[in-house]
Amino acid sequence: MQDYSKREQIKTQVLVLGGGAGGIGAAIAAAREGAETILVDRQGFLGGNMTIGLPLLAFLDAQGRQVTGGLPQEIVDRLIELDASFGHRECPLHNSTTVIDPNVMKIVLFEKIKKYGVRPLLHCEIIGTTVENGELKSVIVKGKGKEIELFADVFIDATGDGDVAFMAGAEFEKGQYANGETQPPTLMFTVGGFDLERFMDFLEEHPDELKHGSSMKIRPGYTAEFLRASENHVFVGLKHTISKLRQEGKCPIDRDTIIYIHLPREGYIALNCIRILNFDGTKLEELSRGEVESHLQILPLIQMLKEHIPGFEHIYLSSIAPFLGIRETRRIKGMQMIREDAAVNGVIPDDTIALGSYIIDIHSGSGDSTVIRSLAGPYGITYGATISKDIRRLMVSGRCISVDPVVFGSSRVMPTCMAVGEGVGIGAAMAAKQNIAPEDVDVQTIRRKLREHGAILSLDEHK
Repeated sequence: MQDYSKREQIKTQVLVLGGGAGGIGAAIAAAREGAETILVDRQGFLGGNMTIGLPLLAFLDAQGRQVTGGLPQEIVDRLIELDASFGHRECPLHNSTTVIDPNVMKIVLFEKIKKYGVRPLLHCEIIGTTVENGELKSVIVKGKGKEIELFADVFIDATGDGDVAFMAGAEFEKGQYANGETQPPTLMFTVGGFDLERFMDFLEEHPDELKHGSSMKIRPGYTAEFLRASENHVFVGLKHTISKLRQEGKCPIDRDTIIYIHLPREGYIALNCIRILNFDGTKLEELSRGEVESHLQILPLIQMLKEHIPGFEHIYLSSIAPFLGIRETRRIKGMQMIREDAAVNGVIPDDTIALGSYIIDIHSGSGDSTVIRSLAGPYGITYGATISKDIRRLMVSGRCISVDPVVFGSSRVMPTCMAVGEGVGIGAAMAAKQNIAPEDVDVQTIRRKLREHGAILSLDEHK
């Protein structure tokens, strides 16, 4: 029987829970401001979904203007130095694509936390919180049979699912307003042996394979010619073939298109095709079901592609992501909430700490369709959307910030999450160093510091 009186206790100024895009941005920014910062993650590496083959989307807006800079751009610049990214490329579907080598990303993130002095605490599960009179006092983690109680001046929940906020009793929303349905997860996997030129020839001969459903409003120009022109692309299509194969009982996935990300390694692509429907990523039983069902779809999907799609004849399984890619779970209610009308109308308030510009991209949680809507320009994500409205000293970063379900379809992408995290980290560090609540920090000072590090906060500042 464990003696809990021997639980180790550690105190820090800023504690970041979760090492994905939102957590990385927050931890590095807080440490860069001189705050003692600990970053906790359950994996043995950092980066979350940035390490599973996904691209970084929408550094550029629909007009081709760069609207995300700062720390996210610093990381991409380092990837480019290492031949692990081609940089940004305009895209009629995604606004822009920035494909990356996910393995090199892990190395770059370790470089960055070491450079800025972030203290990592890996291989830890969050198992509890202590809250007194509505104020978060500590977070308890466990690993290797040992428990550690972590105290901080400011806590940042960057778990993606809002686990810390949930444990602390913070108010949250989950899923779409109409039915509570959440977007489905995917299990990313990588294949080698892909023949890009043969596949492009096939698309040019069959342009109907790049026609999408009425729910996917894609700007003109997403053609085989566009895809062939650069390896820096993300393919979404094959709707005609997938529909036919499903009717014949030969399609193992619950979606109407194939998505691949062309990686910066010749012959390798990452496939984002698997869907687990009617899924709740906040439940262990569902996560277990999702892992099993998604793994069992991989080999049949590879076989289907090899048999029916030119260019895929010689593909082979190269790697499988170490976890499900979760699209949607909780959104923690903040002192402010970013709503659909503000995003659609491009509202950029004077307390904006990051710009969002990605399309509204909502995958059906119960069927095979996807809703896509373009935004004319960027919208502002405000500092108040990152502060829990009812748990003091708790901030949030990444996809669990305070937005409505429609805005979530845009704000959940990784460059935006990292940019938000950079603002959150600066605010947390200032609060800790000044011994004040995060909501009492001067937002204009945060914005000034963000700009000093190359962040873009208005259309006047785009590159």
